[in-house]
Amino acid sequence: MKQLTILSLIMVLLAACSYEPNQNLVLNDLEYFETQGVNVLVYSNLFTGGFNDEKNAGIELIHHGIRTAQGGAVRLSNTPEQWDLVPAIPTRTVDSVLNTIEATLRYEDYDFDSRVVVATKGKAVEISVYLDNPLPEAVEGKAGFNLEFLPSQYWGKTYLMDGRINRFSRYVAGGSVTKPNSEKTKQFKGYVTSDDRGTDQFIDPLPLETGRTMLLAPEDPERMVKITSDDADIMLFDGRMLAQNGWYVVRSLLPAGKTGKVLTWTVEPNAINGWVREPNIGFSQVGYLPSQQKVSVIELDKKDKPLAKASVYKVGDDGNASEVFSSKIESWGDYFKYHYVKFDFSSVNTPGIYYIQYGDFKTNNFIIADNVYDWITDATSDVWIPIHMNHMFVNEAYRVWHGEPFKEGYLQAPPNTDHFDLHRQGPTTDTKYKALETIPGLNIGGFFDAGDFDIETGSNIGVVQNFVETWEYFKPLRDQTFIDEKQRYVDLHRPDGTPDILQFIEHGTMNLVAQAEIIGHMAQTLSNSVLDNYHHLGDAASITDGLPYNPKLGPYEVAPDGRSSGVKDDMWAFTSRNPGLDLRAAAMFAAASRALKGYNDDLSERALKQSKRLLKESTELLAKVPEDQRGWWGQSADMGTNLELYISTGEQQYIDKFEELLWPSLDRNVSRNILTALHAIPHMEESYKEKLRPYMEKYKEYIDELEKDNPYGVPIGLGNWAGSGSVVSFGTTICFASKYFPEIIDAEHAFKATNWLYGCHPYHNYSLVATVGAARPKEVFYGNNRADFSFIPGNVAPGLLFRQPDHFENYDDWPFLWGQNEGTIGGNTRYLIFGSAFKNLVK
Repeated sequence: MKQLTILSLIMVLLAACSYEPNQNLVLNDLEYFETQGVNVLVYSNLFTGGFNDEKNAGIELIHHGIRTAQGGAVRLSNTPEQWDLVPAIPTRTVDSVLNTIEATLRYEDYDFDSRVVVATKGKAVEISVYLDNPLPEAVEGKAGFNLEFLPSQYWGKTYLMDGRINRFSRYVAGGSVTKPNSEKTKQFKGYVTSDDRGTDQFIDPLPLETGRTMLLAPEDPERMVKITSDDADIMLFDGRMLAQNGWYVVRSLLPAGKTGKVLTWTVEPNAINGWVREPNIGFSQVGYLPSQQKVSVIELDKKDKPLAKASVYKVGDDGNASEVFSSKIESWGDYFKYHYVKFDFSSVNTPGIYYIQYGDFKTNNFIIADNVYDWITDATSDVWIPIHMNHMFVNEAYRVWHGEPFKEGYLQAPPNTDHFDLHRQGPTTDTKYKALETIPGLNIGGFFDAGDFDIETGSNIGVVQNFVETWEYFKPLRDQTFIDEKQRYVDLHRPDGTPDILQFIEHGTMNLVAQAEIIGHMAQTLSNSVLDNYHHLGDAASITDGLPYNPKLGPYEVAPDGRSSGVKDDMWAFTSRNPGLDLRAAAMFAAASRALKGYNDDLSERALKQSKRLLKESTELLAKVPEDQRGWWGQSADMGTNLELYISTGEQQYIDKFEELLWPSLDRNVSRNILTALHAIPHMEESYKEKLRPYMEKYKEYIDELEKDNPYGVPIGLGNWAGSGSVVSFGTTICFASKYFPEIIDAEHAFKATNWLYGCHPYHNYSLVATVGAARPKEVFYGNNRADFSFIPGNVAPGLLFRQPDHFENYDDWPFLWGQNEGTIGGNTRYLIFGSAFKNLVK
């Protein structure tokens, strides 16, 4: 009786959301199906394997403004992981007459093709799978159609399978079985994502439920989806059983021995009649200076009629708020999916606590004061950066962030090895070391790259350069970290008498100098040898067993003397020589030698010695490479290296070469190279600055074009890594350009970068810097603690990720998409430069 009552209520809800003519899905000009509140994308974003099979492709559902489902495709496992095989999409055909989108899906490894056809069916889509040939025997019982749903939008909500009621669990739930590895579908490039501990078995999740009709979240009209199939059972799996970044997977197996239309689903996302997305009122969560321009960018649903005005309220000492300013809004226009208007409240300049009111919507509070930007880099320099110091034990009060990692050192990567992190060891080692031989002395200094624990040499080179620029331009004397290189110990919030930035320069340089001296040139990376510890979450010190691998021992066996093991978990050094990377290192070593002089003179001298040697050798190596194969990186690195060596040595040969390379590079791309040109000004004669002036005029034209390109006036990235880095670099360039050419470049443009970072951007208005903008910063980030749905203070998110053809997003309830939520050591130290330059500018 109770179940009948619940079902009756659900039927009432379904009736309330019944068919309306204006709710029917239609195929639009952007080649996806839509009705107000529902977008169904069909292979607008494609699988690419490896790194990029990370929940951003296939058939996708954007449901009342949030992308809640993706991955719709024929897949070869119940709960696909990031490195599982993905289908290529060689053809995609859109038929605007029949209102269908058809795609061919191919698995080259199994010579297996299928066709998926998606058609409108009222307010639903019908998804059909066709086979022109029967399933290959190798994928029978494995090939099925999957659609994955975002856990954070569904946990705590209910679902029905053939009327049976259950609830999505906040934490992974369900059962599994183990099967022999011989039955496991191969993974991308033959990688293996798990350690079977010698059992020769893999884990296979069991379905939570099975039936023919599934209803997701009937109590939540914004998330309710109905899926039915007359051909095959629908199964529900919890993908988090195998990986914390897994989604809920709805799946039906394809039948063996059949051709033609072998499977049909009807997927009906509920569309709330008359739904209009709430306005996203963009503003700086950090606040504003009294004197600066203050403009809120308000993002509106295109069906939302803009209001005539908005208001600013001030919160008094008694806790009551009163309106202090009201003004009309100005339309900017459409940008991709939404319409944008602007609200200028620059005249509000009395220090205090405020909020914006737009119709029925009001923001959280923000501050107007002279000191709002004073602390914008503190969390990054005091917490995030020292936590990412490799080869150190890092402590914070009662908490240990990580023990000392990789005590056993690094092994020489074997020749002809492709690495899952997009590196490759070539046909030789390019060193005196043999394959899998320990390279002594590399386990010193350096910084973890990002949410993983490798030392990406290219990133670390840029990081040291960023630290040096911060030190030389701004001399930050902040000391909040105890760093003892002999003890290999770091303690946060404990001053030790030395500016932290100098110790960061030293720590990064130690590892890079060791690479140059021991290997003879720069390694590509010091990284994991096996995939199952590359995706490690938790303490970096527990990635490996701390013992070098001994091939004479059995798997997982420890030597009698306790000094080696048979565990293949060691880190490898990928040492194929790249002269462009060596050039970049030469520039960094020259800069580091200056900063370290008088602090660590021995390391300073060693760095300068390696700078000169690497410049000479890499220049000779590059001369043997055809010019059309060198790429911009060779010229750009050579230009920067010569500038740094001139600053360090004063030798004329270096500045002559710098100028020889600079002017053609500016002719090719002003916005990319102008910052390097600006850094040279203090070291050049006045005529140099005058020669640079026309290029600054050209850069101003670039800035003006940004104002026309988007309502925020900053460079917005549209790739598979969101664009905070470009915005930070833009802001840094503005700070220096306005310093040297104030008559051309207005310093106000720098505030566009801070506004973007701290909340004035698409999708939501949260600060993209963890703990900065305390009224409402983002709360989850992709870091090594991402499984805790947490953050490391000071982390800078990549930000607003663009999904083709028109959708920006940044999840704040799901940290696992690295392209929008992962902070990197390179990006966060560039933010340190920008924050320092910006604070200097506003003072």
